[in-house]
Amino acid sequence: MSVARLAEIPGFNIDRVAAAAGDNPDVLRLENLDTDLRPPAGVIEATKAAMDTYDGNSWLPFTGRDDLKEEVAAFIERRGGPRYDGRREIVITSGEGTAMVDALFCLTDPGDEVILTDPTYAGMINRVRLVGAVPRLVPLVSASGEWRLDLEALRSAVTDATRVVFVHNASFPTGWVVSDEEWAAIAALCRDHDLTLLYWGIYESVLFDDRAIRVPSALEGMRERTVTIGSGIEQRMIGWRIGWVVAPGDLVNDVSRVAIYNDLVPSNFSQVGLRAALETRDVEQAAATAEYQRRRDETMRQLAGLPAVTASGGWSLLLDVAALGLDAAEVSRRLLEHGVAATQMTGWGGPVADRHVRFVFSREPVERLAMLGERLRAALDRA
Repeated sequence: MSVARLAEIPGFNIDRVAAAAGDNPDVLRLENLDTDLRPPAGVIEATKAAMDTYDGNSWLPFTGRDDLKEEVAAFIERRGGPRYDGRREIVITSGEGTAMVDALFCLTDPGDEVILTDPTYAGMINRVRLVGAVPRLVPLVSASGEWRLDLEALRSAVTDATRVVFVHNASFPTGWVVSDEEWAAIAALCRDHDLTLLYWGIYESVLFDDRAIRVPSALEGMRERTVTIGSGIEQRMIGWRIGWVVAPGDLVNDVSRVAIYNDLVPSNFSQVGLRAALETRDVEQAAATAEYQRRRDETMRQLAGLPAVTASGGWSLLLDVAALGLDAAEVSRRLLEHGVAATQMTGWGGPVADRHVRFVFSREPVERLAMLGERLRAALDRA
């Protein structure tokens, strides 16, 4: 028996590809958003030390440590965002996934509509469905060689039921980075139609080719209209499962209640580790981003002549296999036969996503990525 809320929510293809790849060291692991780059210096030591304290193993405080909340507020302000009262406008969560659910429960009722991009992260669109809201997809287009948002389609997507625009930046799976023109259009849409921007700044500083960080809550009239989700992923702290929600004004009271009953509290020692990472003030982030750009460049070299769209930021990019007359699921299967684990994007949006296979370049060094082209072309020749 299955409940109705799960009717349109598919399984996740990533774990199936990973399981099929197994522990074979020869396989290029391009299927999952992992990375081999270590967290910022001092994070592991701070986490270990906190584990051996009473506070590090406590449930309290239920909405997160005040010192971490204040560090998150300072982190946002350093990047050009507005000033937030950490203790009164920020809730610490057990990762970004629960943060999304917490925020969506507070911003939507069943039947309300949420605007997302196509492609988008499957975890975003399906959490919209889980809370009973309805996704409305706006296509990303790649005619210019990089992803851009269809602004006319964005404006046309608003209905009387629209409540939220849900954007992540830098985006995955596409590597889309929101331009100033696009931010202006999104902000105008929110102001004109009384909408909330739910912003997931997952790779906010993992930007390539000298792009500048933009914090949307700093745009005119957007501080009180923006709910921000952050996490330790950008700091390469995947296993810590630690994140936050910035809920301005009285909204924080609703988010706090949902967070307490949805996931109660993240581990205290993970919070100490994240605080140590944010205190590094992005000193190591620039070096990590430079390495990810090298890997992006090598991946694009290996895909030369194929309909791949470059990533402007983040950890992954897409290949349009439908443009080659091929099926994404079949290509993913053939790639694994040739030693490349890569995931089809079916279910990661709508018709745009369904055309693509994703390559995550954050886990493999450049020297191993150099093997991709030959293996890929062998797989395509047989697909």
